[in-house]
Amino acid sequence: MAVVNKIIPFSCVDGPGNRMVIFFQGCNFSCTYCHNPETINKCNNCGECVKGCPSGALKMASGKVSYDKEECIDCDRCIKVCKNLSSPKTKDYSVIELLEEIKKCRPFINGITVSGGECTLNKEFLVELFKKVKDLGLTLFVDTNGNIDLEKNKDLVDITDKFMLDIKSIDEEENITLTGASNKLPIKNLKYLLDLNKIFEVRTVVCNNLDSFKTIDETSKIIKDRCRYKIIKYREFGVREEGIKLHGEESPSLEFMEKLKDKAISNGCLDTIIT
Repeated sequence: MAVVNKIIPFSCVDGPGNRMVIFFQGCNFSCTYCHNPETINKCNNCGECVKGCPSGALKMASGKVSYDKEECIDCDRCIKVCKNLSSPKTKDYSVIELLEEIKKCRPFINGITVSGGECTLNKEFLVELFKKVKDLGLTLFVDTNGNIDLEKNKDLVDITDKFMLDIKSIDEEENITLTGASNKLPIKNLKYLLDLNKIFEVRTVVCNNLDSFKTIDETSKIIKDRCRYKIIKYREFGVREEGIKLHGEESPSLEFMEKLKDKAISNGCLDTIIT
């Protein structure tokens, strides 16, 4: 079983073509600028969200929070009051149950992309799911922060068509401040997957108070012309309060983003885009 936060049936921004995106719950990073912080931790059943639910979609049953999707009005008040960076609106899926959801969209999609949270924390589940999805003729993409050792998980790497990998910061101390974890594994995985031609794109979020120029400069030198580099402008929407206090409400200027793009291209990373 695996805990899923959300399923988006159709997306055109999470890999090539039209794709179903599956967001798994739980992450081994805690990024201060995370735009879906409700996926970081699994529900601890504290019950705080139940008190504020206006529709009665949430209840306590045998010491656990139960969620009734039919009663939910999607006000997201439960997520706003949660102090655990979590959500009660998750669902446990077996491989077969998730496969049935994918089959519903099979005629309309090119593939699936698994995301999070951090989907690779469910690596054994993913391998079993991917084996069955492969039989449907769909492509398999993994959206990851790269914070598990992929060289030691060759079965997942082999069955995955392409990875979408985040490089948060090239500086070790800055990455720890930003995410709560080291950047050694993501950088190691970047080089490993590039050598295997398994990366669709690398992404870096740009904030005014980070040394983004150094990160873009050094990361693009590693990538060169082997995959797309997506440089993403920080936006305060959806970011938790402590993240906004740290990073502010202002996004980097277009002029600065263009400067970063030019630097990446000059380093040989010709397929560089800014968003």
